[in-house]
Amino acid sequence: MAQLEGYYFSAALSCTFLVSCLLFSAFSRALREPYMDEIFHLPQAQRYCEGHFSLSQWDPMITTLPGLYLVSVGVVKPAIWIFGWSEHVVCSIGMLRFVNLLFSVGNFYLLYLLFRKVQPRNKAASSIQRVLSTLTLAVFPTLYFFNFLYYTEAGSMFFTLFAYLMCLYGNHKTSAFLGFCGFMFRQTNIIWAVFCAGNVIAQKLTEAWKTELQKKEDRLPPIKGPFATFRKILQFLLAYSMSFKNLSVLFRLTWPYILLGFLFCAFVVVNGGIVIGDRSSHEACLHFPQLFYFFSFTLFFSFPHLLSPGKIKTFLSLVWKRRILFFVVTLVSVFLVWKFTYAHKYLLADNRHYTFYVWKRVFQRYEIVKYLLVPAYIFAGWTDSLKSKSVFWNLMFFICLFVVIVPQKLLEFRYFILPYVIYRLNIPLPPTSRLVCELSCYAIVNFITFYLFLNKTFQWPNSQDIQRFMW
Repeated sequence: MAQLEGYYFSAALSCTFLVSCLLFSAFSRALREPYMDEIFHLPQAQRYCEGHFSLSQWDPMITTLPGLYLVSVGVVKPAIWIFGWSEHVVCSIGMLRFVNLLFSVGNFYLLYLLFRKVQPRNKAASSIQRVLSTLTLAVFPTLYFFNFLYYTEAGSMFFTLFAYLMCLYGNHKTSAFLGFCGFMFRQTNIIWAVFCAGNVIAQKLTEAWKTELQKKEDRLPPIKGPFATFRKILQFLLAYSMSFKNLSVLFRLTWPYILLGFLFCAFVVVNGGIVIGDRSSHEACLHFPQLFYFFSFTLFFSFPHLLSPGKIKTFLSLVWKRRILFFVVTLVSVFLVWKFTYAHKYLLADNRHYTFYVWKRVFQRYEIVKYLLVPAYIFAGWTDSLKSKSVFWNLMFFICLFVVIVPQKLLEFRYFILPYVIYRLNIPLPPTSRLVCELSCYAIVNFITFYLFLNKTFQWPNSQDIQRFMW
């Protein structure tokens, strides 16, 4: 069976890479010049490739650290000595874009290893389910598209997934180092290094919580109700944190992440903030509806697993059973939408992104629409798909999700990629039929996305540049 799974995996990886190479060729023919954010990334990488590393050569419009450029130089430069290629060829747009295609292969392999580690390997989870899940996430539309442009998404995903994998295997020093590499691609990836530390803490808390429950099972009657359970968990956390022994155990396990956290704090102090370069368009704010957009995004791309008549019926039954709680949640959600909805200038002005049309045709059509969508947000946010994970793991994940997306003023689907992938990795493996449905839907979305990008071009008034639709 293990050998058969290896064949499945090799076939899936080979076919995906072949299709990706064909798409890469189509992209290269259509895009001879840098497009969108590539106008900043590609010239900077080429300066690094030519050996110009001084700060005077840095483009002030770039807001991320130079991890992508440094890795790119390390990958393409050896081609000069191995193949005898000229620096002009090695540092070309096509070669630099190809680095992300190599990252996509690494991401495919890491996703497979993570599924094998995260999901319990038993008879219920077949080989085909693991390979299909890997293939599905590897071609996840929002991520897959950026494998063909010189953006930070593919490399950011690679180092974050690698750090998570090492964390699960207990190699925390390596995990923290890989988390630093991810931070060098995008500063907000420091939160996913914190998530790795939180994963360790959640595991220890879960073990202690189970022991605590076993001790009290015979002495006390069971506590009923969500509020009583919440109070009990708070009491447990308080008691756990008061123990020096417990804290010392956690420190010995998580000190590499703590050190990385101190380095990040030092960077923020020296830099005067998390963003480098142009900060005018990347101001932090409390954009609470970003959570609602992420829940909707997750429901849309995971609908084969999250949307069914049975789940809708269960949700409505729960709403009726706890109607006071849901009424309060609805009121709070409406207030957050009312007071904390922001429309970034890029969202309103850049008609090359899908989010421009979502905002214009859904949210801007009528003012009341954003409030009418609140029940749908609550349904999207209510999910039992992570019930196999402990309450502490869920708490850690939600905190990291909150810190990553809520401060972002700009609504952009790229910001949802990493939290979605982490979420999707940790839900139970769905049945094969649902995985096939999910993969088919992703394939259709990818086909439409690439077709629009490559064929349905347009031009702005007073500009000769070709514009294209993209995520």
